[in-house]
Amino acid sequence: MPKLGMEPIRRSALVEATIHEIGERGTLDVTVSQIARRAGMSSALAHHYFGSKEQMFAAAMRHILTIFGAEVRGALIMANTPRDRIEAVVRASFAPAQFRSEMVSAWLNFYVQAQKSDEAQRLLNIYQRRVRSNLNHAFRQIAGDNARTLTRGLAAMIDGLYIRQALRADPIAPQTAIDVLLHYIDTSLEHEDRT
Repeated sequence: MPKLGMEPIRRSALVEATIHEIGERGTLDVTVSQIARRAGMSSALAHHYFGSKEQMFAAAMRHILTIFGAEVRGALIMANTPRDRIEAVVRASFAPAQFRSEMVSAWLNFYVQAQKSDEAQRLLNIYQRRVRSNLNHAFRQIAGDNARTLTRGLAAMIDGLYIRQALRADPIAPQTAIDVLLHYIDTSLEHEDRT
């Protein structure tokens, strides 16, 4: 069996350290030295693996999106109805791996990073398109012409709950966030049934 080299282990450690540093500080104003120290290596080695802080941020964002994608795919496998598919996306959005304080801070800061980094903007666009596509596909089957409006509303509510959590203005437990969103979905769909 081939031996796993140190590069993937160190890259992974740097990515995790980047997420934790951003989460702890609540800002992208962290240094490569701080990230490297948290990962237990020198800043020179961190630069060797990633080249720049922006590349570390992009790698951390790709890592977060990979985890999120796996959560969504796993939840969608269990979904039998369009309503179940919508709920699967909501539950994946607030899964314990995604809604940890450092992940929430990292998400918010990546939105900020997307304003000045083409790579961050590209990754954020991919995330948004996938979420909206999954939601819209399910909503179209049960809400017809109102699918786009419901998709936009639910996506905005997910983002809003993340922002509030990152700002620590009104912290919310993951299950409470899920309950709020499921109530929105059910209320909206009941309204659809009455019209």
